[in-house]
Amino acid sequence: MSTLLDKIKLPETLRELSGKQLDQVASEVRARIIETTARTGGHVAPSLGAVELAVALHASFESPRDKIIWDVGHQAYAHKILTGRLDRFSTLRTMNGLSGFPKPAESPHDAFAVGHASTSISAALGMAKVRELNKENYAIVAVIGDGSMSGGLAWEGVNNIDGMKSNLIIILNDNEMSISKNVGAYAAYLTKVSTSDLYIDLRNRIERVVKRIPKVGVPLFEAAKKLKDRTKHIVVSFKVDVMFEELGFKYFGPIDGHNIPLIMSTLHHAREIEGPVLVHVITKKGKGYPPAEKDPSRFHGTGPFNIKTGAALNGQKGLTYTKVFGQTLARIGERNDKVIGITAAMIDGTGLEEFATKFPRRFFDVGIAEEHAVTFAAGLAISGYRPVAAIYSTFLQRAYDQIVHDVCLQNLPVTFCLDRAGIVGEDGPTHHGVFDLAFLRSIPNMTVMAPKDENELQHMLNTALKINGPVSIRYPRGKGPGAELDAELKELEVGKGEVVFDSPEPRILIVAIGSMVQPSVEAAKLLEQAGVAATVINARFAKPLDKELILEQAKKAKQVVTVEEGVLDGGFGSALLELLAETGLNIPVQRIGLPDKFVEQGKIAELHDSYGLTAKKIYQTVKSRFF
Repeated sequence: MSTLLDKIKLPETLRELSGKQLDQVASEVRARIIETTARTGGHVAPSLGAVELAVALHASFESPRDKIIWDVGHQAYAHKILTGRLDRFSTLRTMNGLSGFPKPAESPHDAFAVGHASTSISAALGMAKVRELNKENYAIVAVIGDGSMSGGLAWEGVNNIDGMKSNLIIILNDNEMSISKNVGAYAAYLTKVSTSDLYIDLRNRIERVVKRIPKVGVPLFEAAKKLKDRTKHIVVSFKVDVMFEELGFKYFGPIDGHNIPLIMSTLHHAREIEGPVLVHVITKKGKGYPPAEKDPSRFHGTGPFNIKTGAALNGQKGLTYTKVFGQTLARIGERNDKVIGITAAMIDGTGLEEFATKFPRRFFDVGIAEEHAVTFAAGLAISGYRPVAAIYSTFLQRAYDQIVHDVCLQNLPVTFCLDRAGIVGEDGPTHHGVFDLAFLRSIPNMTVMAPKDENELQHMLNTALKINGPVSIRYPRGKGPGAELDAELKELEVGKGEVVFDSPEPRILIVAIGSMVQPSVEAAKLLEQAGVAATVINARFAKPLDKELILEQAKKAKQVVTVEEGVLDGGFGSALLELLAETGLNIPVQRIGLPDKFVEQGKIAELHDSYGLTAKKIYQTVKSRFF
């Protein structure tokens, strides 16, 4: 059945439609998002909450001439549909399909590549300066969620805006959530304003006046704004407008982020003002789809689901690495009251719900603020506690300086648990956790571990909390091989690996780490069937390496192969090459891992196969290189 979306030219025609037609467009966009993500999975709740906002933006501005920068980008599905990608939207998050995030290489309407939070204001300010240097005239709009405003980078941008005096519109999309529930003084500040009964009543009355008039005149709008301001200052003790105006902004809001005519009217006036403007919109995460409205955290990022019920399809059965980590930390926390859990707005995603429930006084969600999380952990550690910072590998990149300067330089016992290490799938290059082995093993005092299975993960966490210095443990997304968990936690010997597949006279020595141990064992079995003996070492530690075991086994073999789910440049294989060079052992080495490029999106199994990280591909690589 033909829809209005199918008939109009996007985004140009949006500027010609009536308010009723724009509402219809929003309804049809919402339906397309639900239909597609039910099949592909994705960031459902954030994008559903920003549908009307995206429609209003593209009806008010002339993208790509005007620049619209989406923070994080997980709320930009409607933006993609409205900017010439409707016919390809069904390929969202699939290999060779549309990215789940704004991507300039994909469309000129995507003004800036995003995937991590809090970047939009700084990027928009840089673009604004270029516009002024080139003496050009176009609008620049940054759309940032209230969760992203908990990140320090956002406030560094805000701090710089007043001095720049640039024309810039920032839209604060306030839905009271990032991924987990928002935390911190700023989140409380916004919530108090947006939920005051007296203020909401006044705001609604002003909105009704505005909505009755097709084109609101500037004098009437300014009069209404002054009335709103005076009353708001009386009924609300925390004044968001005062805070932002002190920072150099003109402030509009808060307004209903699902009212397209009101948003457009506000943007029209915001554009006429000299200097930076902040438009504060209130939206509902998951808007228009009851299961997502009811459980926005689960629908923040989800796999395929049943549209009617919202129930997950093809859900993973059994324990994931994340679940094993969470259970083990809670178990250790029962016997060690010095253990503290820390997350950066990812309570559910990192598996810390159980620890947070059992030990609320020893659990801290610091918001989307990885740099703060690490230095906060350092403060805890230097004061005698054992902090465990559970952060996705891709997000830990943002705190590299803090790891080096605040933790490792002082040799503090902070344990970093890196979930989603390696290839993570459909979220693509902004979210693959493929650099941590390389950037962590180069830091003095850091111990770097990776478990071969779920059982080894629980023992590594137990071991890490006994090491008197910084430790990182990396583990992949989802399930592992399904290893049975030991009843008692063990303490592993630091820097010691193990032989997991042995041959008396191996021609090939495979040294693997973490998620690549199991495929390497399977590859060794295929080699054995082909008449080539192989031994496989589970390294366990990327730093320190088990030099004794590796050299002993390497001397027996004719070739060495390293396998890792991370970048080859500076990674685990490089560490082994350095070891062989230091000892003068001359033996051919083949490194298998990820090349010097950003890995695209796709299903994890597809990407593993594409980059040679399956048992069959490891076997074929060894066979083609060595015999």
